[in-house]
Amino acid sequence: ASGTGKELFARAVHELSPRQGKPFVAINCGALPDTLLESELFGHMAGAFTDAKSDKPGRFALAEGGTIFLDEIGEMTSGMQLRLLRVLETMEFERVGDSTPVKVDVRVIAATNRDLQDKVKNGDFREDLYFRLKVVEIRLPPLRERREDIPLLVQHFVDRFNTKLSRQINGVSESVMELFTKYHWPGNIRQLENILEHAFVVCRNKIITPRELPADFMPGSARQAAGTRENGQSAEIRAIREALEQARYNKSEAARLLGISRRTLYRKLEQHKIPT
Repeated sequence: ASGTGKELFARAVHELSPRQGKPFVAINCGALPDTLLESELFGHMAGAFTDAKSDKPGRFALAEGGTIFLDEIGEMTSGMQLRLLRVLETMEFERVGDSTPVKVDVRVIAATNRDLQDKVKNGDFREDLYFRLKVVEIRLPPLRERREDIPLLVQHFVDRFNTKLSRQINGVSESVMELFTKYHWPGNIRQLENILEHAFVVCRNKIITPRELPADFMPGSARQAAGTRENGQSAEIRAIREALEQARYNKSEAARLLGISRRTLYRKLEQHKIPT
């Protein structure tokens, strides 16, 4: 399915392999017409076509020793399928405008959101290429079928957006996590990523609450109910965090500032899952 995190998975395969120190190169095969795709994959020589002002290496050359990820492989035309098949069989290619074979050593990971078996039956995808690619097949289920991954994915994107946007957001509230784990996610991981990026842009606190989620993510009534339920919690969480910061994370001093016992503070830290 689209948006299930195919490139993330491909990167993980690369990083956990002996090729991890070498390049990881990705290309969306469905986003380019044949002429541009051929040049992007295999490179071209100066003068090979009108805009080819200089020599350019292709993605296969750039991935030497590492991994090339071919996304949306099912969108390739029959001509490009044949060209790719020859490269996979010989691990050699020719740049556009050149007849000299170039030898490469790359791992190829291909992905698609289409049923390639159906495309083979309909004559839209080469059977020989299908079986050449199908060495190890892994199905990535949609996010709604692997809800246990949601907390890990949320933390991954929180870390990424903190770095990207120079923020210091600690995570999402319990109410947001509950909404996420119950949602059906038609857009899969890509939708989750976009929702969290939106929340980062509008969030002015350390925790993302339902009020920061996009308006079209849930009905207004559900948003209002979740926001009302969280108001008291948010104020308490904010007070605890401010006390911890003021006390330089000395829990006894933070409890004193809050006017509560150290034991009560520990209970609230666990209840709200506040990192210390």
